[in-house]
Amino acid sequence: MPHPAQEDDMDIPGRRHFLGSAAPALLFARAAPAPPSPAEEVTPTEDLMREHGVLKRVLLVYDEVRRRIGAHADFPPDVVAGGARIIRSFIEEYHEQLEEKHLFPRFRSRHTLVDLVDVLQEQHKAGRRVTERILTLTAGGLKAANDKKDLAAALESFTRMYAPHEAREDTVLFPALRRLVSAHEYDALGESFEDEEHRKLGQEGFEGMVDRVAGLEKTLGIYDLKQFTPA
Repeated sequence: MPHPAQEDDMDIPGRRHFLGSAAPALLFARAAPAPPSPAEEVTPTEDLMREHGVLKRVLLVYDEVRRRIGAHADFPPDVVAGGARIIRSFIEEYHEQLEEKHLFPRFRSRHTLVDLVDVLQEQHKAGRRVTERILTLTAGGLKAANDKKDLAAALESFTRMYAPHEAREDTVLFPALRRLVSAHEYDALGESFEDEEHRKLGQEGFEGMVDRVAGLEKTLGIYDLKQFTPA
């Protein structure tokens, strides 16, 4: 009967044969790229906060125009009208409709932050009136003596309201939503938001709005972020 060590020696050729045949497969397995991971879905609150970023950039456009009016400097009225049209189509007719249709009723039905929701909705209505005023003034070409002064007042009232408005939603309302609904309901909201975006904005979507705002910033010369860095 062979010694165990002899059995191991006798098996070496078999092992070599196995390893030799398996090596290409092992090398191929190591070289194969990992399958691509599915793209992460944007959560409902992340979606709303990204849209607030578009709003904030329009507010910066408004601030620059208001600064120029105060300094008696020139500016293209079309830039203001372009910003107001983004506010109307993207913020008022899409973003705020999402909040009023999907968020505010949930807070009211659960008796949570109702006073805040009431103020936010009232500010939506006020913002639409100011946007209409801005569009009316710019449509006339700002030719009347007080048109620029009236425009500056409208821009100031809009930015003064919406800066705290969006900040309060980002820091109070949206975080509370995650605690207010179940995980399933939260995910369903994300799908509803996506459906609304496709239905109302078509192919342009969020990315298209970002491009449009960037175009306004470039026209005013405020697109380069470095210029806002203190010396």
